[in-house]
Amino acid sequence: MKLLSIAVPCYNSAAYMRNCIESLLTGGDRVEIIIVDDGSQKDNTLEIAREYEAAYPGIIKAVHQENGGHGEAVNTGLANATGLYFKVVDSDDHLDPQGLQKVLDKLEEYSFKSNALDMLICNYVYDKEGARHKKVMAYRTALPMNRVFNWNEIRHFHAGQYILMHSVIYRTQLLKDCGLRLPKHTFYVDNLYVYYPLPYVNRVYYMNIKLYRYYIGRSDQSVNEKIMIGRIDQQIRVTKLMLSSHDLMKVQPVKLRKYMLSYFEIMMTISSILAIRSGTEENLAKRDELWEYLKENDKAVYRKLRSSVFGRVSNARRKVDLKATDFIYRVARRIYGFN
Repeated sequence: MKLLSIAVPCYNSAAYMRNCIESLLTGGDRVEIIIVDDGSQKDNTLEIAREYEAAYPGIIKAVHQENGGHGEAVNTGLANATGLYFKVVDSDDHLDPQGLQKVLDKLEEYSFKSNALDMLICNYVYDKEGARHKKVMAYRTALPMNRVFNWNEIRHFHAGQYILMHSVIYRTQLLKDCGLRLPKHTFYVDNLYVYYPLPYVNRVYYMNIKLYRYYIGRSDQSVNEKIMIGRIDQQIRVTKLMLSSHDLMKVQPVKLRKYMLSYFEIMMTISSILAIRSGTEENLAKRDELWEYLKENDKAVYRKLRSSVFGRVSNARRKVDLKATDFIYRVARRIYGFN
């Protein structure tokens, strides 16, 4: 059995996927790299994947599927994973080689069933093109460091300090046992990927190292603000799926419930602020429908969120001054790294 399976969803990724794959190969025989070609048509993504598979047998698998979107590529990666632990690395991002070695050493330390971790968390870097200072998302103020802990021991997460796909490595069997399944043809499923398994996690470890380099800069990237507004339906869909995934008010322990409520609140807020910034009546109506959906499906969560500062701004009326949304928008930028 491999120690760590790494899924690399690829869609027309030929221009940059080699940099990603080369960074993962530094993990040697301890890693399994599953390159999932999600029906690429505009370039030779699949040929590159098969080239690497032939060059690194036993380490790299090339898997081709009909186009199903990022979530379906993650599903395929998980279905093909044989490693004890599982991570997703997008094809335009990469891992720090020294950080990967440290992570693999730590995972090896916890590779027996009796002491296996459910989740390992590391910092990530916003590798924004042209930026002189690369922002680091760290968790040392919120999480105990360099030891196993559970949700009762977490501290306060400040605004924008959320655990994202870039941060996490899950135990593979935990993801399979909890029934994680991401929707097809939907962007922003990264949030659901991290959020859904949280109540099933008991043993967590945080390493204060910069492992993941999250590239921001392509004009066609899903975190481009204009593209996010154009895909607001998908953002809303993911938010609704997050709501239906758990009865939030029953999540235990309480500290995890508060964290998940905060995470869900920022998802509601991002959808709402994007609708406001679009300036269209159609999107404002979608914003209103989302909040009505929350009210109908979970009145307790609706009351909590509706009365918060984020909730009041998110529900501002048509003539809202955009300056009123600036703080929340900055929080959203910290999470998604809009380019």
